[in-house]
Amino acid sequence: MTTWIILFVAAVFGGVLNSVAGGGSFLTFPALLFVGVPPINANTTSTAALLPGVFASITGYREDFPKATMFVVWLSVASLIGGFAGALLLLGTPQEAFKRLIPYLLGVATLTFMLSKRLSEWMGRGEHQIAAPSPRALAGISAAQLVISVYGGYFGGGIGILMLATLGLMGMRNIHAMNAVKTVLAAIINTASFVTFVFARNIVWPYAAVMIVGSTIGGYFGARYVRRFDQSLVRGFITVVGIVMTVYFFVRQGF
Repeated sequence: MTTWIILFVAAVFGGVLNSVAGGGSFLTFPALLFVGVPPINANTTSTAALLPGVFASITGYREDFPKATMFVVWLSVASLIGGFAGALLLLGTPQEAFKRLIPYLLGVATLTFMLSKRLSEWMGRGEHQIAAPSPRALAGISAAQLVISVYGGYFGGGIGILMLATLGLMGMRNIHAMNAVKTVLAAIINTASFVTFVFARNIVWPYAAVMIVGSTIGGYFGARYVRRFDQSLVRGFITVVGIVMTVYFFVRQGF
């Protein structure tokens, strides 16, 4: 019963955080490790648990989606390929090797999250929306998205801010339009990895089921109520959690 409560509560708060500022995996992934799920299975189960919230958030940005969408098609293809590739790479990684990578992955995710507010403020200064990137720019951004998607399929923490950065380099400045594109691409990456994990039978479904319920409840609560809170406090909480989890896993491995 204690295991179910831990996972349900972690999923509720993970859903809340994802609906407000992201970072839900900082809670769901360590919670699964804490109850004894092997590292790779914990990662795949966490992906399954938080996936419904990703799709739910798409509806919130439907009015902000940019009118020029051809570049989104190319980025979507890169996201699909990268999501599958990253998931396959994860499944091919030995449990012990992935376990050693955990503190570094969490550290990268925490660092990108810490930088996200400043980056978002910079990108929100203008309202420019790119109409049609040049073929060279499109090739470059697609290659960057492919790399991000491989990382997203492998672990996923921090991919949102990485995608915002690449969209900013492409010339987009409207943060709402950028979030709309980012959310769609994240849904594609997570869906590709989720399908791969399902066919590999790598998800711990009893745990995933209770966490899906929890993250859905948390996502609804976050969208309705938590957005009213001071966003700096929410982001500060997520940052602290990320730092604590990173330090904990470094210490646990004897670094």
